[in-house]
Amino acid sequence: MKILDYDVVIIGGGPAGLGAAVKAKENGARVAVIERNDELGGILNQCIHSGFGLQYFKEELTGPEYAELFINKAKEAGIDCYLKTMVLDITEDRKVTAINEEGTVIFNAGAVVLAMGCRERTRGAIKIPGSRPAGVFTAGLAQRYVNMENFKPGSRVVILGSGDIGLIMARRLTLEGIDVVGVYELMPYPNGLYRNIKNCLDDFDIPLHLSTTVTKINGSDRVESIEVTKVDENLQPVEGTEETIECDTLLLSIGLIPENELSKKAGVLLNPVTNGPLVDDSLETNVAGIFACGNVLHVHDLVDNVTMEAEEAGASAARYAKAAKAKEGDALAVKPEGLVRYTVPSKIYKGENDHVIVKFRVGRPVDNARAVITSGGEVVFESRKARKFIPSIMEEIKLKAEQLEALTEPLVVTVKEA
Repeated sequence: MKILDYDVVIIGGGPAGLGAAVKAKENGARVAVIERNDELGGILNQCIHSGFGLQYFKEELTGPEYAELFINKAKEAGIDCYLKTMVLDITEDRKVTAINEEGTVIFNAGAVVLAMGCRERTRGAIKIPGSRPAGVFTAGLAQRYVNMENFKPGSRVVILGSGDIGLIMARRLTLEGIDVVGVYELMPYPNGLYRNIKNCLDDFDIPLHLSTTVTKINGSDRVESIEVTKVDENLQPVEGTEETIECDTLLLSIGLIPENELSKKAGVLLNPVTNGPLVDDSLETNVAGIFACGNVLHVHDLVDNVTMEAEEAGASAARYAKAAKAKEGDALAVKPEGLVRYTVPSKIYKGENDHVIVKFRVGRPVDNARAVITSGGEVVFESRKARKFIPSIMEEIKLKAEQLEALTEPLVVTVKEA
């Protein structure tokens, strides 16, 4: 057994882990990154399409290019990266137990950053009836097969769900000469970014069918067809609207789940809406010295946002490792209300920083509304202009310290229709 001591130990070597590692190192910490795969970069390695880095680097990059820039930063900074190393356990006193080819490794950490990312929801999560033939894939798995393994998942494809990965794969498969019959979405609105609707579906004449879901999979050895059905306002199938579509492949783009098993082992409390950790304004969880960022915290629409959030977590972890001091001062709870599904953070400590950024998502599209934050019935913030809010875009509101100083009641974040 090997025992190692570090100021900051980061679990996950994807964009969140790398961003946090580089920033923690810049803040003077001794940093280790633990990654279960045999290479750094995470999901970015299979995202060969462009569109990354427009906010952070001010240039358009592919996923591997974006990852390479941070991998190089980590190498130049001298950050210790442990590849092919699986974390088995984290304790509340920040002892990280991992295993690799050399055996068991114990990392004693001054602070821990959770950056494990997320995984895709599968067929079992939504209980599609029918047989269990070959040809049913998650969109991310199909993306890996096509982009990294050079495998062809099928010849005639139906995609369930309008998440960004599904939209991007509709275009990718079409470019490979595969017939994409259409994208079917349970909700009455698309869940991906508008740019992906335009660039991946509209530009390739791939139809998007809203308020429609897959209700049956047919086939014995291989998918032969699927049944799709319209749904009503309660998302229940409408009898008599069933349609059978011949295909040999079904891709599922039906949402992402944070990899929270290690978080729960460490005693971290989870948000029941996101299934990611509850954090304060420094991205610290309820367990002192354990921080979270990236898609393990909540699913992001842009990797640039992941990086910026991760840098905040890395800096906070480095500060904690140096001081190991509990937060002082009054805390304000942050609560979503109405159209707002969740907020990050869920708690703000007054006086810790000169400003706080509150992030949130709405639960459904609204065309003409204002974001409003209140405390004890008093308005703390209100958008100047009414505008559109959609679930696929994460919103941010910047609050100055002086706006929070005299407050004692929880902050309530909502979106009010004009």
